[in-house]
Amino acid sequence: MKANKEEGFISHLTELRKRLIHSFIFLTILFLICYIFSEEIYGFLVSPYAEAVKDSEIERRLIFTALQETFLTYIKVAFFAAFFLTCPYILIQIWKFVAPGLYEHEKSALMPYLALTPILFLLGGMLVYYLIMPLAIKFFLSFESTGLTTALPIQLEAKVNEYLSLVMKLIFAFGISFQLPIILSLLARIGFIDSVFLKERRKYVVIIIFAVAAVLTPPDPVTQIGLAVPLLLLYELSIISVKIIEKKAEKKDA
Repeated sequence: MKANKEEGFISHLTELRKRLIHSFIFLTILFLICYIFSEEIYGFLVSPYAEAVKDSEIERRLIFTALQETFLTYIKVAFFAAFFLTCPYILIQIWKFVAPGLYEHEKSALMPYLALTPILFLLGGMLVYYLIMPLAIKFFLSFESTGLTTALPIQLEAKVNEYLSLVMKLIFAFGISFQLPIILSLLARIGFIDSVFLKERRKYVVIIIFAVAAVLTPPDPVTQIGLAVPLLLLYELSIISVKIIEKKAEKKDA
């Protein structure tokens, strides 16, 4: 009996190792491909900045102040893009590892959440790229000065690596935050929370959401409000989702 348990445990570890190796190989291949196109990918990420300053009277550019800065930035870009593209494959590998130990009704319950995870992350990233970044850039540029009211002109010369760090931070912050409905729905399925619980704590959640937005985003009202408002909407959507789960559970019990 003990030997069978040990064999089962070892087989699970072997299967997990296999899935991790497959994911790592897939990530490595995509990283090499993405590095070839890293300049184009970075150009795509810079587009919101270029669009925001296209009518500026000042000639805009991105600078680097260390010899290796641009090279390391392209490495980060390649890894960022590769990891983003690999996430669905990693989720598939996780599913293949977990699925054999689940009942059919558990599989059907978890499958939508696995499918929605990358979709919600993508929606968060798109919100950053098409709305938050242009607004934030214009907000930051409004603090420039021509020198009439200051001793010297104050002008932005954005650094290559700092711009990438800002974009990556915002995309990950919004992408992860957009997983809120999935997390709350899963908690409702296991009976940890219900719709009444979520409604009663709505006022506390508002404070927590704005606090989280202040931590995850740069210290400016545009990006903080830009993250907090969608999170509040997602929280309300989560309450509706939990209600639907409760109704289905009631029908099943009846």
